[in-house]
Amino acid sequence: MSNLVLDESSMNREASRGYSWWFSGDAFERQAAQNRRPPRRSLSAKLWSHPGRLTILYFFALIALATVLLELPISAHNRKVTDPVVAFFTAVSAASTCGIQVVNTTTHWSLFGQAVILLAVQFGGLGVMTFASLIALAVNKHIKASQRMLTATELGATKLSETKGVLNAVLVTTLLIEVITFLALFPGLLHVNHGNVRQALWEALFFAVISYNNAGFTPDGAGLHVNSWGVGLPVLLSAFCGTLGFPVLLNLVRAARKHTPPKRWTLHTKITLIGTFCMVAVSLLWFRCIEWNNHILFSHADLQTRLRYALTAAVMPRTSGFDPSWVPDVSDPTKVFMSAVMFIGGGSTSTAGGIRVTTFAVVLLVCRAAFRGKRDVTVFHKRINERTTMTAVSIMTTCLILVFTVSLALMAMSGCSLSNALFDTCSAFGLGGYTVGVADQSEPAALLLLAMTMIIGRIGPMTIAYAINRPSEAQAVSFPEEPIIVG
Repeated sequence: MSNLVLDESSMNREASRGYSWWFSGDAFERQAAQNRRPPRRSLSAKLWSHPGRLTILYFFALIALATVLLELPISAHNRKVTDPVVAFFTAVSAASTCGIQVVNTTTHWSLFGQAVILLAVQFGGLGVMTFASLIALAVNKHIKASQRMLTATELGATKLSETKGVLNAVLVTTLLIEVITFLALFPGLLHVNHGNVRQALWEALFFAVISYNNAGFTPDGAGLHVNSWGVGLPVLLSAFCGTLGFPVLLNLVRAARKHTPPKRWTLHTKITLIGTFCMVAVSLLWFRCIEWNNHILFSHADLQTRLRYALTAAVMPRTSGFDPSWVPDVSDPTKVFMSAVMFIGGGSTSTAGGIRVTTFAVVLLVCRAAFRGKRDVTVFHKRINERTTMTAVSIMTTCLILVFTVSLALMAMSGCSLSNALFDTCSAFGLGGYTVGVADQSEPAALLLLAMTMIIGRIGPMTIAYAINRPSEAQAVSFPEEPIIVG
């Protein structure tokens, strides 16, 4: 009561309402109102306590900076200002690691412009949630509880104390894979470029960053050198690692170090690996059965070349987007199939997009439990908690509505077929990087619509939900015994 106002006048006895006569009558009311009034916080304090909004702010700042730099005359080969819509769309495509291009990267963008795209892809690929946590580390020297909760969910850490180490491991893993890819690519690119060391070094660096981040931009006019295993295979393997996600890569590294058998891998790792290999196998079987006799795709190709093309087509369309020249020549059933593959995307917290493999797997497990009349959703003799199943179903339903709505809008804008509109929409949402030409420079509204879809696909519905919720709700993140990361 030290803050209460004292009033010792005898005239205040009646107004005291039974309290000691030296307290003013409205002192308690004023003190209660003061207690109910929340303390004012600075803008930085609000952002650090609400990491979902901080993540979105960082992502839009990255897009804005890349857009401004790409509009500069130095970014274009002709030294002219690039159209703002094209610069914005390219910046979104790079920062979201999607890779859809409306202008040729080699002929339109200068070396400076390509460097801007490369840096936007690298910072976007690290993950908006991960990089926001690194900003918090640099500024505050520690991660606050709410930020550590969300980052632990994002990266697969089950204990808050593990988060800082996981972040360091993410950076080390990313740089290590990119360095290995760079070293593996250089000999093949040196041969392709006929001994031009400078060009081979730049293309090896560009491909190393782009392939792991599954962006699909290419520094050479040919797209991807698909006819050369020395280039195609390292890019293929790097892109595949990028689709697995940081939690899976970290778990595999720890398992290899401790000689942990697959039986004891985390549930999230098991589901991601099985789901990924099943999708690749089904995609390979699809192209083997449906497109094997497509003379446009496999004209004058021997068996080995056809297998290599089919393997590339089975892995790349999920998120990578390299060598998009063959996509318009596939059949309509294949376009719809590729749309479904891009909609599912890669692993959670990976450089890929889509609803994620784990989300799709959990939804399938929910359907299996419902059809079998069971209340518990189980896999590998472990129960998936109810919150995870609800999140997976919510994400898949919301994203289906988004894709359907955007596809209808594209059909109304450009007059294209449903298969083409669905393909470009799923490519933008799933960050696939392929396009059949529904949106081009002549359709600014369609470009902006696809750019919005790419932003949602990169940020993810869960981050948007965290940004909408109050900080107290965002902090209430609980961890099951063995978490499965969805969304």
